[in-house]
Amino acid sequence: MATNASMGRSPRPITGRTVLLYFVTFFGVIFAVNFYMVRVAISSFSGVETESVYKAGLSFKNDVEAAHAQDALHWKIEAALQHGEAPAIVVTARDAQGQALTGILPEIRLAHPTDKRRDVPLEFVELSPGRFRSVTPVPEGQWDLVIGLRRDEETLFRSKSRIVL
Repeated sequence: MATNASMGRSPRPITGRTVLLYFVTFFGVIFAVNFYMVRVAISSFSGVETESVYKAGLSFKNDVEAAHAQDALHWKIEAALQHGEAPAIVVTARDAQGQALTGILPEIRLAHPTDKRRDVPLEFVELSPGRFRSVTPVPEGQWDLVIGLRRDEETLFRSKSRIVL
């Protein structure tokens, strides 16, 4: 086996400068990769689900009361995807006796499950009392369908369902 001495070269000594160079290079690469990963993570997802956690906590009691009031109405709200040239969402709202709800305004949106910035508010037209059809193009993908029905500035019904379009 050939050694450095037999090949005519003397072994290269490890100096403080060599160790410093390796040390700085190693941590420089780690820093550069971490900087890149943090930049990509921040630009792709804001990380904000709730603007103010404190205010959300304070409104929890009101949300519970609204849910109990909504359950007491026994409304039947159905949403269906209508296929065709331009797919659309059709929402039907009926009261406890099966009668169409009148005088309600829908506030419906497709909420992206992971990024609030990609939410799509939908515009609806009333086909008949209590029956609404979206006029906004419906994008493909997995969404949370958020349905809100209000009458005179008061939201009477709210639901959130995961759908795949």
